[in-house]
Amino acid sequence: MPTDYYRQWLKVAAEKALHFSLLAEHLVSLGHAYGDFDAHDGLWTMVKLTSQDVLARLALVPRTLEARGLDATPPMQDRLRRAGDLRAVEILAIILRDEVGHVAIGNYWYRWLCQRDGLDPVQTYDRLAREHHAPRLRGPLNIEARPAAGFTHGEVDALL
Repeated sequence: MPTDYYRQWLKVAAEKALHFSLLAEHLVSLGHAYGDFDAHDGLWTMVKLTSQDVLARLALVPRTLEARGLDATPPMQDRLRRAGDLRAVEILAIILRDEVGHVAIGNYWYRWLCQRDGLDPVQTYDRLAREHHAPRLRGPLNIEARPAAGFTHGEVDALL
């Protein structure tokens, strides 16, 4: 992959480390530690399943699982706001802002690979999602964040 690919993913890694630090510090302020609560491992499972295929990795980790975070964050923020945890709402705003960029990087490089290899991005995504048993998308969708993250209006419309 080109040098910019690695440079952009290193930026993502630095932002992920910031997100972890923000969340870990907030948990400590609430009397907990990272790992005190059960969590799913869907993203990590997909990372392992796609470890030998960069095209599948880009299609299914940033464009599927991380993009789901774009959709899930605003309702989480609403619940936390109602519960009075305004710091968590602020942290999730930072994470959402950065995740838009992370998904956009994934979208860019996914399309770059499809163009390089003469593949149709929509058909290829559908095939890879079936082959790797990617989770089905559920609403509500973050209609503002998805185009900002590099999804075409046609892709967003197809999800509705």
